Amino acid sequence: MRRTRLLVAALVLPLLGGLAVAGPAAAAQPQLSGATTEFTVLTAAGQSVVAAEQAIRTAGGTVLHSNTAVGLITASAPANGFVERVSASGAVYGAAKATSIGQAPKDKAVTKPNAVEKESGGKAGTSPAAKPVGTDPLDSELWGLKSVRSDLARTVQPGDKRVKVGVIDTGVDGSHPDIAPNFDAADSRNFTRDIPTDETGAVVDGPCEYRGCVDPVDHDDNGHGTHVAGTIAASANGFGISGVAPGVTLVNIRAGQDSGYFFLQPTVDALTYAGDAGIDVVNMSFYVDPWLYNCANNPADTAEQQLEQRTIVEAVTRALNYAYGKGVTSVVALGNEHSDLGSPQPDATSPDYPADAAYDRSIDNASCLSMPTEGPHTIGVGSFGPSGAKADYSNYGTEQISVSAPGGYYRDGFGTDWYRTNENEILSAYPRNVGVAEGNIDAAGNVTPDGAALGVQKAVAPDGRVGYYQYLQGTSMATPHATGVAALIVSQYGKPGKGGFGLSPDAVQRVIEGTAAHIACPVPRTVDYLDEGRDASYTATCTGSASFNGFYGHGAVDAYAAVTHGSSYVH
Repeated sequence: MRRTRLLVAALVLPLLGGLAVAGPAAAAQPQLSGATTEFTVLTAAGQSVVAAEQAIRTAGGTVLHSNTAVGLITASAPANGFVERVSASGAVYGAAKATSIGQAPKDKAVTKPNAVEKESGGKAGTSPAAKPVGTDPLDSELWGLKSVRSDLARTVQPGDKRVKVGVIDTGVDGSHPDIAPNFDAADSRNFTRDIPTDETGAVVDGPCEYRGCVDPVDHDDNGHGTHVAGTIAASANGFGISGVAPGVTLVNIRAGQDSGYFFLQPTVDALTYAGDAGIDVVNMSFYVDPWLYNCANNPADTAEQQLEQRTIVEAVTRALNYAYGKGVTSVVALGNEHSDLGSPQPDATSPDYPADAAYDRSIDNASCLSMPTEGPHTIGVGSFGPSGAKADYSNYGTEQISVSAPGGYYRDGFGTDWYRTNENEILSAYPRNVGVAEGNIDAAGNVTPDGAALGVQKAVAPDGRVGYYQYLQGTSMATPHATGVAALIVSQYGKPGKGGFGLSPDAVQRVIEGTAAHIACPVPRTVDYLDEGRDASYTATCTGSASFNGFYGHGAVDAYAAVTHGSSYVH
């Protein structure tokens, strides 16, 4: 997962205002004052959105947008007094300022490489016989593609065009030559609006490139979403690279800002849209900001911060349940904090807004959740490197992991020629506009020396089409490998129904876990990364058996086994 200036692995929702618990109206309501501000209001369980909208108007606000599936409402009102007023209504669970996040922090989730170091989501039938496809020129550099055996799987099932994969991320470059053949612009949506600066003047996304500050559905100013999309389903078209499921359809369901942050309303809207639009699988390589862990009652937090975090958990949980009920399989990144999610390390990064607001918190596993990773009906994916070793940065633990997948590990192969090489990471599609902004591609379209040092690739087709590719690592890169396998499972075992062609999320999960290649814990089970230059906080202990453990879950995802031996797990 990743965050960059112009990441993600990270995502969003800044509920930054005072949240108040619903209760009886105060004897004297607070006065409204201050500049007009946007707020996020969550309808109380069992209450109607209409009632919550009326509460907003009664409190002096204006309803701007309502997600009726989850009961999440965006409203505008004077900055002061509104939260207290609206939260006094029994129709409202909580409310908060939907304040923009300010400057993007350094890669908190992914590992954006640099030249010096790379650091660190009825009866089931089978589809009609699919025409086998081959591999593409740069696939020889995709060790992850071979690891999941996509090269073999595509000779049986390359992916069905009826299967739609939603990329909930920072956008997708639909014009990239490897993505364009599989890109569905008609079903794609952008639920974000660019934020040039926040109310303090800090840069968030930078200047708006398009009128209205809303990017087209085939645009990505960050690069993270395009990289994810390429790994899932880059077309096997004899050019550049191909994805794990090169025959399925890609749908951009954008919820992340250019800066890599994800706000609550766009994220919830993206999930519920996926359900309503008949999306089969969604990839989520991010977590909800400003809190790495959302704690119900952490004593280090104020009452308002506690309610803010409870609201995040409630809203995202509702959205995940809604998508699941509509047949959406949700594949999520475990995260890059090198932590056992069943026994989390202390958190010193939250809240990440406003600037310098973070403070040390001990994390109680029973009452603190990282969302959407620890939400319901999700397939959690951990990351390993080309040697099969758990990546140093990858979260782990038997509580949340489902499967593991290739995510890149720059420091893999200590003591060999592999160590600290670009090729240890994951190569995938790179938007030209982002490459230019980052100084890795020049104005004439040539890879710069800095880009070459990072392993940036350029491919030119006989007809003049040009594609660019970059190496990244993170659980953000592992997750799309698993998402691609999930899409192949739906392609192979799905069937037509009232909601279109598809397969139940539970069946997809049974197949992907049941056909994963078992990997036993290392010997010894405790692994440190001191030789690789990491401190003791990275030391991890693998618990469990060969069939299920904290480093690899049920095993490494296996596309070929899934499409050839998955039928017994469907029912």
